[in-house]
Amino acid sequence: MKKLFIPLVLVLVLALSACGGNQANNAENKGNSTEPSAANAANAANEESGTFTYQSENGPVEVPKNPQRVVVITRFLTGNVMILGVPLVGVDEMSKENPNFQDKLKDVEAVTDESLEKIIELNPDLIIGLSDIKNIDKLKKIAPTVTYTYGKLDYLSQQLEIGKLLNKEKEAQAWVDDFQARTKKAGEEIKAKIGENATVSVIETFNKQLYVYGDNFGRGTEILYQAFGLSMPEKVKEATQKDGYLALSTEVLKDYLGDYVIFSKNADEDSSFQNTETYKNLPAVKNNHVYEADAKSFYFNDPLSMEYQLDFFIKSFLGK
Repeated sequence: MKKLFIPLVLVLVLALSACGGNQANNAENKGNSTEPSAANAANAANEESGTFTYQSENGPVEVPKNPQRVVVITRFLTGNVMILGVPLVGVDEMSKENPNFQDKLKDVEAVTDESLEKIIELNPDLIIGLSDIKNIDKLKKIAPTVTYTYGKLDYLSQQLEIGKLLNKEKEAQAWVDDFQARTKKAGEEIKAKIGENATVSVIETFNKQLYVYGDNFGRGTEILYQAFGLSMPEKVKEATQKDGYLALSTEVLKDYLGDYVIFSKNADEDSSFQNTETYKNLPAVKNNHVYEADAKSFYFNDPLSMEYQLDFFIKSFLGK
């Protein structure tokens, strides 16, 4: 009986060992089964925080896929970035003074292309500017730097390019499509009210000089002439073809004002010409067809500024 008992004990021990081993292996396998999902999560995180090659006008630039600390060294592109919800840590002083931007940029540093130490402290992951900024080589050493030539792209194409740069192409396209639809509708309504042949001029006093603007120089000109399809006086069209603007004297102002006038007015500038009899007797003035806008909110042709301009035009022309 003892001889039979010992083998039975051995069999039971081996069986229990095998069960224990299987349970351990199963537990180990269960533990290992979480590793692929953890790896996937890590890969996803790397993908999200990784980079891609953006084809800039100066060649390929390796930029972050999800930029979180952007510096924009130009007032012309700040609103393009802001409307896409990408975090800014540095912008130019004029952007900070823009009434439309002030609240959103109150905690953002003011920088220039010469404040290199401040930009280094901001630790940006992307820098955006115009092609004529200074210290471009030094800026590139701080963070990937992408520049654009002002006016090379129209205002809609520029937003799409910023969308590509910031990996927000779908959002940029959505804004473009929506804005085109809204400006088309508003333009048709305005034409129906003021007449197909009515002319519109855009003027502004800047650095003590009075100017009239063409169809691509901010101040709402892109919306009025391109999106709405409104007409400018022939003299304005001819005079602004080269530079996009023309300096005027009060004496010749009457030759360049249309049936309607948008006056981009800066409270810091001298607008005393409005008190002259020459100005008061202009047809647009006598007909109450001069609409005054806040110049500091009206300068630029970025999406946020153009949203403000569109609202202004709808209220001014249509009374809505």
